[in-house]
Amino acid sequence: MDNKFLLLSFFMGVVVLSSNFLVQFPVNHYGLNEILTYGAFSYPVAFLITDLANRTYGKNIAQKIVYLGFIIGILFTLFFSTNFADLISIRIAIGSASAFLVAQLLDVQIFDKLRKNIWYVAPIISSSIGSIVDTFLFFSIAFAGTDFPWITLSLGDLAVKLFVALVMLIPFRLLLNTFKPVA
Repeated sequence: MDNKFLLLSFFMGVVVLSSNFLVQFPVNHYGLNEILTYGAFSYPVAFLITDLANRTYGKNIAQKIVYLGFIIGILFTLFFSTNFADLISIRIAIGSASAFLVAQLLDVQIFDKLRKNIWYVAPIISSSIGSIVDTFLFFSIAFAGTDFPWITLSLGDLAVKLFVALVMLIPFRLLLNTFKPVA
């Protein structure tokens, strides 16, 4: 394992922890508290990490980074932000785990199929599809059947995630020379 592998895995875990914590807090400005949580701003970075790993190492190693980042993130989440007496907190952890694995592994597959196109095609399509799957899977597991306005929050979160996925093309492009494919 090289430093980039370990760095990407660590940052993946940090993104998972941050997003799991931040999703519990609606944005209480400009009337957005019913449609947006702060987790929407941090989670799309996971797709940037996955796509850089996929570009550098290929899909098999990218999947390993997803799994390692998942383990780090879930352990951090259980240790720092899960209240085992609170059912919602446990549902957030389960929803996050399920949605993260499905969406990130889907991102890896889609990116791998599209990697030979123009540089921006694979990351924007794989991140967008992954964001859609992640958002609805997470919110339905974590909040369905509660008083939490999860449908409107999921739509607001998705809109921000898609916007941030578009913005993540900037660092992706800037990092292309740093994260060159390994032969």
